[in-house]
Formats: sequence, C-alpha cells, structure tokens
Amino acid sequence: MSPQELTEQIFKKKSFLCVGLDVDIDRIPTYLLSEDDPIFEFNKAIIDATHKFCVAYKPNIAFYEANGVEGWQALEKTINYLHHKYPEIYTIADAKRGDIGNTSRMYAKTFLQDLGFDSVTVAPYMGKDSVEPFLEFKNRQAILLALTSNEGAFDFQTQQVNGEELYKKVLKTSKTWKNSENLMYVVGATKAEFLKEIRQIIPENFLLVPGVGAQGGKLEDVCKYGMTKNVGLLVNSSRKIIYASESSNFAEIAGAKAEVLQQQMAEELSQL
Repeated sequence: MSPQELTEQIFKKKSFLCVGLDVDIDRIPTYLLSEDDPIFEFNKAIIDATHKFCVAYKPNIAFYEANGVEGWQALEKTINYLHHKYPEIYTIADAKRGDIGNTSRMYAKTFLQDLGFDSVTVAPYMGKDSVEPFLEFKNRQAILLALTSNEGAFDFQTQQVNGEELYKKVLKTSKTWKNSENLMYVVGATKAEFLKEIRQIIPENFLLVPGVGAQGGKLEDVCKYGMTKNVGLLVNSSRKIIYASESSNFAEIAGAKAEVLQQQMAEELSQL
C-alpha cells in the first residue's frame, strides 16, 4: 500500500488509528486456550471488532517469536486473514530489525515479501546499508526508529553530537539514503513536544506514534504538533484496546474502546 492509498483510507474512515496486536498468551481470555491456535483466534476476534475504526494493525513480532513455531504460524494466519478479509487495512511488522546488508536483505524479504506486510519497523544504528534493503520494495515502507516513547530514549537519542541531538542527525541523514521516499518514522507520543522541530526536518513523511493511552501520551498534543494537511500520522494503541477486558465479550469491549479513539480522531480531522 502506498502512503497516498493510506491517506485515502484515513479520510474515508475518519481515523488514523493503528491497533497494536501485542498478544501475550498469559493475558488473553482463558477460554481461548482450548482452541487449536488461541493467539490467532484472539487476533481474529479483535480484528473483526475493531476494523471499522482503524486503518492499520501492528503485530509486535516479539510476542509471536516468544511462542516458537506456533507463534509464527499465528502471525502468518493473522496477516493472511487481514489480506483476504480486510485488504484495505495497512499492516506493520513491528520487528525493529537492523543489521549488516545481507542480513537486512533477508529480514526485508521475510516481512515485506514472504509475509506481505506493508511496512516494517527498523533500527537505524548501523546506518544506511542496514536500512536501504528495506526500501527496495515498491509500495512498501520502512518505519525508522527516530525518537521512541520509552524512558531510555534519553540515554542516546537526545544526546548532543557536534551541537545537534542524535535523533535529528538520524532524521537528516536518512533523507539522503536511496529510496528515502519509502521511509516513515517512529516518534513516541510521550515526546509530543519534540514534534514541531521534527516536522521541520521531515514535513510530509508519515509518523507512527506509539504511547497514546497506557504510556500516557495525549492525542491532542500529537495532532497539534505532528499533523499535516494530509494527516501524516498513525497513532498506535495496543493494551488500552486489546486488553480492555478479559471476559467472553472482550472483542466487543475492544471495539468500543477503538470507536472512542476513532471519534476523537474524527474531531481532530474535522479541524483540517
């Protein structure tokens, strides 16, 4: 899916919500554990209940890897279900990969070709040859970790390097890489005050914004400083939606939580 097609979906649904599928087997309703594939059944229920209110889903790959072969099978079933049932939905492999070129090429093939995700999150620390393999796929994006929502972000990302914060150097340097038009960026909602300066460097690129809800980020701040005339935002919510309830009607409650966020987003979009 191209950024233009994603933008069309955002205005059609009046939503820029991304639902994070961070499925912890210890937190899903216990009755699902008797299913052949409880992770997939959980995801399927969440997707069916929330797809009307969001434009993207973001499985966190670590939660699937932790369950071995069964976890990878659940991930593959989930992405195939999205492709066939809801092809208009944008998909993000939250894998945070980044290694030497040959290794990155294999990571890129796994997520963008074999599994068919629209995008994958990538760590920039090893530089352009670790990222450019992810940028070679038409209508696929690499989402670069720029300024993350965790407390440890201040350990390195905001440190001064020759008079400039490291995350700004990452943003500026990434614009010089081959196929950089296929880049999106992760900027945490808990760092919303940084968005104004970030938008001066990357005024049009999509930003994936985690941290709204459970981590304390505020949607209105993200929109105030990060929204463009074409929106340019995917705001992720994971735990607040998918773990809103552990009862048998967990999916219905998740849908209601997603609808609340969608309505808030519709209000923000109405001001464009």
